[in-house]
Amino acid sequence: MQNIRNIAIIAHVDHGKTTLVDRMIYQARLARDNEKLGELILDNNDLERERGITILSKNVSVPYKGSKINIIDTPGHSDFGGEVERVLNMTDGVLLLVDAFEGTMPQTRFVLQKAIEMGKKPIVVINKVDKTNCRPNEVNEEVFDLMFSLNATEDQLDFKTVYGSAKQGWMSRDWLQPTSDITALLDTIMEEIPAPKILEGTPQLLISSLEYSPYVGRIAIGRVHRGSLKAGMQISLCKKDGTVQKQKIKDLMVFEGLEKVRAEEVKCGDICAIVGIDDFEIGDTIADFENPEALPPISVDEPTMSMLFTINDSPFFGREGKFVTSRHLKERLEKELEKNLALRVKEGMSAESFIVYGRGVLHLSVLIETMRREGFELQVGQPKVIDKNINGVRCEPIECLTIDLPEEMAGKAIEIATRRKAALMHMENRGDRTHLEFDIPSRGIIGLRSNMLTATQGEAVVAHRFKGYEPYKGEIEKRNNGSLVSLETGLSVAYAMDKLQDRGRFFIFPGEDIYEGQVVGEHTRGSDLNINICKTKKLTNMRASGSDEKVALPPPIQFSLEEALEYIQEDELVEVTPKSMRLRKIILNELERKRRKG
Repeated sequence: MQNIRNIAIIAHVDHGKTTLVDRMIYQARLARDNEKLGELILDNNDLERERGITILSKNVSVPYKGSKINIIDTPGHSDFGGEVERVLNMTDGVLLLVDAFEGTMPQTRFVLQKAIEMGKKPIVVINKVDKTNCRPNEVNEEVFDLMFSLNATEDQLDFKTVYGSAKQGWMSRDWLQPTSDITALLDTIMEEIPAPKILEGTPQLLISSLEYSPYVGRIAIGRVHRGSLKAGMQISLCKKDGTVQKQKIKDLMVFEGLEKVRAEEVKCGDICAIVGIDDFEIGDTIADFENPEALPPISVDEPTMSMLFTINDSPFFGREGKFVTSRHLKERLEKELEKNLALRVKEGMSAESFIVYGRGVLHLSVLIETMRREGFELQVGQPKVIDKNINGVRCEPIECLTIDLPEEMAGKAIEIATRRKAALMHMENRGDRTHLEFDIPSRGIIGLRSNMLTATQGEAVVAHRFKGYEPYKGEIEKRNNGSLVSLETGLSVAYAMDKLQDRGRFFIFPGEDIYEGQVVGEHTRGSDLNINICKTKKLTNMRASGSDEKVALPPPIQFSLEEALEYIQEDELVEVTPKSMRLRKIILNELERKRRKG
């Protein structure tokens, strides 16, 4: 029986999680040469690298002294909370990676809280001790305080700390005595993290994750909970709804380094990938063919938000994208459903549109951003919250919102949240920070994070999770300002924009191509205003040279994709193409809009 350790790595953005795993792989001589170290092996998706967030959890394994260490990279953001809980289910302990200068940070907290609640044993790794002005001892104290505030048990608080620099490739128990490699960390993992409990009996495996391969279809990933699985064996698939399907395992694979390697048999405690199983979902159990026993299923968070996805029908369609038809859009969304668990898709009002359901604005915007980079052109509508009718009462999704922030800013945060119909349920001081807990309608979360960060100078740590459905809480105040809408198609002209500066703020630069019905700015008043900014200066009369002033325009407001989705009103869309993003009215023609309103 192979000696196994299953660990998850928890870290804030940019604290060196991915570099550390690359070092472990390298130490195990799995990187073929030194050049491999320059690249990030784990966050291999462009979006993950740019935003510095891990979106999908990934599995890697490292052999060490005759044992095998399975490492799982965890996403840190609460919109991917479904991923986190499933990942932690497969592990026996966690590595908490912290920057020796920055200390404990928001993103660490969300995943660490889940790990502590599930009773996982932590090892603390204080990274980047080669930085000038680092403070490893203080950071170690901070970690202890954080765990204490998260109600860790005495055993969890008695954690071992390893110091080092993943970039320079060393780890040590004493940060003042650098070593030549990361053996100290690997030894600590072997000593501190318990080996999986070996349970004899009929096979059981809970499907905790899935991958999609264009060659073999969906691949189920999980940890063997009891007994062992063999390639080619007949099994029962116990579904969440209680039904049982008889199926056969085609292939079994285990993780070695970054690769998946075929295995004839996988024993209790190891993590494996299973090929050949159809119609499974996360949380289903693979069990014995004769006497199937299901494990308790994992709950995947329900979608709470929907958004209209439709083809791009603006005057500029097809200029930048490769995939512009509804067939392309439909195929791409169906492909995404294979691996994106919290996503649902249904047909819209017309053949060209689809309603996509997801966990939150970030969850859906990551999908839109991925499609845009693949060459898709599409338009998306305002995010809408999914209401339900329960016993004749209109109910809406309520989220449990937690905000951690400095004590003196608590008043501002409470004011912003209560304006969005949030109810303060709990408030406590933890050192110099205050912990607030609210029940808030999911509608109130849209646009909340950016407002909260602005009001608290970036100090607030905002996390939320779905709680349940409760009766509708009433209207929430919307954006107060109307839109500046272009009347003509053409080039925007600085001269015309200058004359209209007092009417609002612009979203575009002079010299940009615009079309009729495009939202080019925000009006100072509550109503929409139609403007012509393609008007040039008429140079007919003779003028004294030098009497014209040079036009000086303030820089336009530039939205990120999430901000644009949170900003638009009901009669507006965001047009997303590989190179640009525009806001527009659903009905482009001004007379047509008036007729519909009237």
